[in-house]
Amino acid sequence: MKIVRMGLALLFAVTGFGALRAQTVDEIVAKYVDAMGGKDKLEQIKTVYITNTTQVMGNEGPSTTQIVNGKGYRLDTEVNGQKMTQVFTDKGGWQINPFMGATTAQPIPDDMWKQSKGQLYFTGPLYNYAAKGNKVELLGKEGNAYKLKITNTDSLETIAYIDATTYYLTKITRQTNFMGQAMELSLNFSNFKKADMGITIPYTTEINYGGQFTITNNVNKVELNKTIDPAIFEMPKS
Repeated sequence: MKIVRMGLALLFAVTGFGALRAQTVDEIVAKYVDAMGGKDKLEQIKTVYITNTTQVMGNEGPSTTQIVNGKGYRLDTEVNGQKMTQVFTDKGGWQINPFMGATTAQPIPDDMWKQSKGQLYFTGPLYNYAAKGNKVELLGKEGNAYKLKITNTDSLETIAYIDATTYYLTKITRQTNFMGQAMELSLNFSNFKKADMGITIPYTTEINYGGQFTITNNVNKVELNKTIDPAIFEMPKS
């Protein structure tokens, strides 16, 4: 009887290992794309306009995110009467951050641009990853999530977590440099809902800077393929 039980245990172990191995990177990414709404719908997205409520260090204010897919990303946030702007394009970036003493537009350092230029794509680094020059490796599972390592064309690494049940992207982590200090940047996504065109997106994003402070964005409205003037991505002259 013991031999039978051992044989069954071995069979289940081998079968389970085979099931895990059967999930390739491309299969996981394909299910993630389907969970977002499917390739046909995602291909139709040219621009994104999102209004949010942003919470940071006990304060709350409005923010807007504007994206022209692959060309420009702009985030405008107002907290305590102070207005901040951050812009990335396919060429570089700039920002206005009065909390860091910059009340006029300043160029974004090249290393920061390389770390953040993935935001130019509303669909994220996994969608059409090979066409973007990204490499993706399956590291296994952590809890109920597939753990994927994404390496971009600048050899910068990002870890993405795909829920093994819903196939939603629930978390992204990467090493970054903030105000001269190396730390882990963590983005946690939740409150998934269908927006325009049947696209599913997270309506809540929590951004954690190495455990030092957290920024939470709650989406109020999403508009896809709204006309966005490309001039908003141009750095104003001092």
